[in-house]
Amino acid sequence: MKTILVATDFSPSAKNAANYAADMALTIKAGILLLHVYQIPVSYSEIPVALDVEDMMEEIKEGMNEQKEHLIRKTGGRLNIETDVRRGIFFYDEFKIACEQVKPYAVIMGSQGTTASERLFFGGHTVHAMKHLRWPLITVPFGATFSSIKKIGFACDFDKVIDTTPIDEIKILVNDFNAELHILNIVKNERLTPETVYESALLQEMLSALKPGYHLITNDNTDEGIMNFVEINHIDLLIVLPKRHTLLGKLIHRSHTKQFVLHSHVPVMALHQ
Repeated sequence: MKTILVATDFSPSAKNAANYAADMALTIKAGILLLHVYQIPVSYSEIPVALDVEDMMEEIKEGMNEQKEHLIRKTGGRLNIETDVRRGIFFYDEFKIACEQVKPYAVIMGSQGTTASERLFFGGHTVHAMKHLRWPLITVPFGATFSSIKKIGFACDFDKVIDTTPIDEIKILVNDFNAELHILNIVKNERLTPETVYESALLQEMLSALKPGYHLITNDNTDEGIMNFVEINHIDLLIVLPKRHTLLGKLIHRSHTKQFVLHSHVPVMALHQ
């Protein structure tokens, strides 16, 4: 059975992402694993730490049970839901271990928070996970809901497509949701280099079975060009490839005034080759 792993800290953003995951799971007949990673508070006194940990675990248990019960009610008991609480020094390390053990169909996290603490959690952990996690990761904007995935956008820079494009994962995703695939490339002018033409031809051959649409978008601002296309064409899910120093690296670089991943209005999926 497929499993969707949902990272949660019980915040509104995390609960929204869990709701999205539950509705997606019903569509593809998958189960849900709710994962919470916590850290032991640092203290120089053993007794206060023990008390803090005991209180923390009680709160975590309560939060996990509450979220699980909510999803059971939401789905009418039709969804298999498991929970996992892990302790670690670093969130990502435990997160990665859990994924390696579960081998999820997809991982889902909230992409932004409504409070400063939530933005810190989702801003730091989500971006790091998107850049490094080898499992398909979907970030869900706060307030986004799942109804269906009819149109999937794939932002591609046509660079070394054979080595960097996860063809099998894209095919599975498109077929599972019976969706349209739209491939978009952002350029600063309409003139294409011979390399781009060659790489785009390779990609067309590799994805020919899916009969995707190809869109060349002229815009000096990469994230603006992508988001305009996504909104105008009602894309339900956007795929990005977090290759170093290329598309995703540019999109989430600190020098950008808008962080594309964190401010996207539609769910964004990071795939790795």
